[in-house]
Formats: sequence, C-alpha cells, structure tokens
Amino acid sequence: MRRMTIRLRLTLLYGGLFLVAGALLLTITYLLLAQRLSTTPPRSIVAGKVGEFLPTGTGGQPAKVQLTDGRSIDVTQLPAALVQEQKQQQDATLNSLLTEGGIALGLVGVAALGFGWVIADRALRPVGQITATARRVAAATNAHRGLHERIGLRGPEDEMKQLADTFDDMLDRLDRSFDGQRRFVANASHELRTPLAINRALLEVTATRPEAPAETRQLAGTLLAVNVRHERLIDGLLMLAESDNEVTTRQPVDLADVVEHVLDQLGLDRSPTREVEVRGAARESAPVLGDPVLLERLVHNLVDNAERHNMPDGWLTVSTGRQGDRATITVSNSGPLVAPYDVGVIFEPFRRLGGERTGPDRGAGLGLSIVRAVARAHGGEATATPREGGGLTVTVSLPVDPVASSPAA
Repeated sequence: MRRMTIRLRLTLLYGGLFLVAGALLLTITYLLLAQRLSTTPPRSIVAGKVGEFLPTGTGGQPAKVQLTDGRSIDVTQLPAALVQEQKQQQDATLNSLLTEGGIALGLVGVAALGFGWVIADRALRPVGQITATARRVAAATNAHRGLHERIGLRGPEDEMKQLADTFDDMLDRLDRSFDGQRRFVANASHELRTPLAINRALLEVTATRPEAPAETRQLAGTLLAVNVRHERLIDGLLMLAESDNEVTTRQPVDLADVVEHVLDQLGLDRSPTREVEVRGAARESAPVLGDPVLLERLVHNLVDNAERHNMPDGWLTVSTGRQGDRATITVSNSGPLVAPYDVGVIFEPFRRLGGERTGPDRGAGLGLSIVRAVARAHGGEATATPREGGGLTVTVSLPVDPVASSPAA
C-alpha cells in the first residue's frame, strides 16, 4: 500500500484543523444564540393593538383576537400561543443556523483544503530542492562530478535554509577530501615512478653483466620481476586517478575497432601458443564519443582480466554491439566458479576474488576498478555476472555517439 506524501498529510492536517475550529465556532455560536433567544420576550404576534380587541359575542364571553397567521383565538389563550410561537421561532432560527452554517463550513473547508495544498507545496519546495540535489549527487557517474553539486537555497534564515546550508557545507568538505585524495594518489604515483625506473635500469644492467655470478643474475631477475609488478601498480593507480576525472576531450571512437586493435596488440588472435582460446563473437559497430586512450585501456583491462583469471585450455569471447541508445562491449571467459555475492567486490580497488593477493602473475587488483572508473567517466556503467559453468561475463555500456547513430550518418 502506497503511503501518503507529506504534502497530502499536511493538506489534510490544515483542512482538518480548520474544520475542527469551524465546527467549534459554530457550536459556540449555536449555544450563545440559543441562550439569547430563551431570555428574549416574545414579540407581538397580534394583528392589532391590544386596545382594539373587540368581543365577538355578548353575555360575558371572552373576546377574540386576530393573529398574524389568520387564526382567531380567545384572549385567555393568548399567553400560551405566544409561548408556543416563540418556541417555534427559536427552533426555526437554530435549525437554520445549523443547516446554513454547516453548508458554509463545508464549502469553506473545501476551499481550505485547496489553500492547504498550495501552502504545503510552497512550504515543502525547499525540501524538494534538497532532495533533487541529493539525487543528482547520488546518481553522478563519479564522485568528482557529483560532489560539485550545491543546493544554494535562497530565502530567510529559517530551519530549511539552515538544513540546506549544512548539506552544502558537508558536500564542500567531502569534495575537498576526495580531491585531496586524488591529488595525493597522483603525486605519490608520479614520485614513485622515478626510483622504480632507476631500480629497473640498475637491475637490468646487473642481470646482463657477463661477469656477474649466476646467483646475482638470478636475484636481479627476481627483483626485476618485482619491480615490474610495482611499476604496473603505479601505472594502475595513475590511470585510476585520471579516469576518475571528467572526460573533457571527446572524439568519435568505434569500440569494435578498439577491440581489434587490443587483440592484435596482445597477440591473442594470432598466437597458437596461447593457453586461452579467443572464440569468435559478433563484433558489430559500437560508436561512442570519448577519450581513445582511456577506452583502449578499458578494453585492454577487460581482455587481460579475462585471460589472466582463466584456466589452462580455457577460452574467452569479446563482442560489441548496440542496444538502443547504448553501445556495449561484452567479455566472457571460462574459469573457476564465482559466487554471486563475490561479484560486487571485483570492481573495488585492490579486491580479488577469494582474497588472493600473492602468487605468480597476480595483478594489482586495479584492472576492473579502472574499467568501471573509465566507463563512469564516459557516462556509462560496468556490470558483471557469474557464468553457470565458471568464469564471468563483464558488460560495459556507454552512450552511443548521437552523430554516428543518426540516419544521416
């Protein structure tokens, strides 16, 4: 059952209070008028003056009087007639007050409900503005853009204005915090790349020196592999920090072309020595507007993740296409079984299925995080679903390029 809105409840409250107050006022008026009528002497209901009463017979019979309603009664019956007439007039007056007052109260009550509906709308308008801003912040594709929203409520310094200003202050602090965190990650990553590059150069020189002992060359090779892993981690952090920002330069890109380029670059389509087979899949045109470098990294991470988290003699498929106003790229692969409740964590940085953080050829745990960040920076979304036989199906949907999708194009 749908609950009543606050606006409707306020309207009913205003109307109910008005009706209660009107009914109370009508009751008080009724009681005061009834008391007043009961203490007022009866007005004359005789057709002529009392001195003009004439007897209608002889022999000491009572005189007759003519009433205003045309009746003739004995003078001795006049007091009782006056009392009865007064009672009837009082009853008629009070009944008229109740009837006409009740009708007027009902009409004015309906008008009060209408005015209450309008007043409730005006009173709740700042709440609607706050709600709309909160929804835009929650629906933003990334925090960098969402936290720039502000309510900016104008008006008197009442409770609504204080609530809106408090919400704006909270957004401002969160925006500064997130922005500082992004700058820290970017600056730290840049600073760490230089010593890692120096270490790699020294290790490569040591590993290639002919006079170096075998143990030294083996140690240099091991350290070089660790250094490469760290470099990949730093590159991933830099890419994640950059992809969280809004894409400012966009150009037409076809995801199908990007997939062909990435597969050729990785050698998956033409290398017979690969343990993972790339199976054929439909690669229809999927035009989008975006940053080619970021989109290439998105596809690269999807394919690399599908190959890395696979099994010997496994397979993967990459397909592109359009669904309405969305361009899609879907990557499916074989692999170990994935629990449905584990799917939600694979897009978070440094999170791996099963908590595996060590072992040969393990990534930094940023691949799918970068995929989601790049997709959201382009106004899209990335989702994953486990396959029944094992492995995952990851789908990225992005807005279609409106120029390429128009009939003229």
